[in-house]
Amino acid sequence: MAAALHRATDGQGPHRLVLVHGFTQTLRSWDRLAAPLAATFEVVRVDLPGHGGSTAVELSFEETAAAIGEAGGPATYVGYSMGGRLCLRLAVDRPELVRSLVLVGASPGLADDGERAARRAADEALAAEIERTGTAAFLERWLTQALFATLDPQPEDLDARLANTSAGLATALRRLGTGGQEPLWGRLGDLQMPVLAVAGENDVRYTEIAEQMVAGIGANAEVAVAPKAGHAAHLERPEHFRRLVTGFVAAHPTAS
Repeated sequence: MAAALHRATDGQGPHRLVLVHGFTQTLRSWDRLAAPLAATFEVVRVDLPGHGGSTAVELSFEETAAAIGEAGGPATYVGYSMGGRLCLRLAVDRPELVRSLVLVGASPGLADDGERAARRAADEALAAEIERTGTAAFLERWLTQALFATLDPQPEDLDARLANTSAGLATALRRLGTGGQEPLWGRLGDLQMPVLAVAGENDVRYTEIAEQMVAGIGANAEVAVAPKAGHAAHLERPEHFRRLVTGFVAAHPTAS
């Protein structure tokens, strides 16, 4: 069994949502979404290895996906970016746990060997930068990327990110980064559960990836584009995202 991930649980609804954050974040990044969602659902949030309360946990990509499933059990899994890639891995490995799946700004990985090798090298350089400059300096640069141009991090989200250690983030990037991930494009057709792929309107790259994923999965998958949002669509448009998730679960009662 994989090492246990730190988690928090809110609400007591009949259907469980498991929320999985992205790189540099923690379960607190979901705070402003978890509270309203907990009025309808049981909401489980996890800290990924190297982040938050799981800072000391070191697992491979596959082991982390399994640990998310151990923490969440049978549920709808909602994963953002790195968290979305991990939830997708869980869905193909343990479909009996994933009743339905919501992916935000996520991908099945890089199909091309050369692209993966280049990304591994870039991830290693980034990990070394985190170790060299520290969390605060790295975050200042990280959040100025075009991907996050329309994101205004809430105080609790930013405070939690700043509390992450440079060693934890560097290890997470090396073990859970896109460059080291087995691509899942060829396994998308195995997914039988309902899937919602969400992307921000301004995030052209991930909107295209969402459309390609849905085409690969089939009729049980759909795309939702969040208006006036970038990569972190769920944080930029939280009420819109809450309605998307609530409507998606309601539309698939057999998956509840």
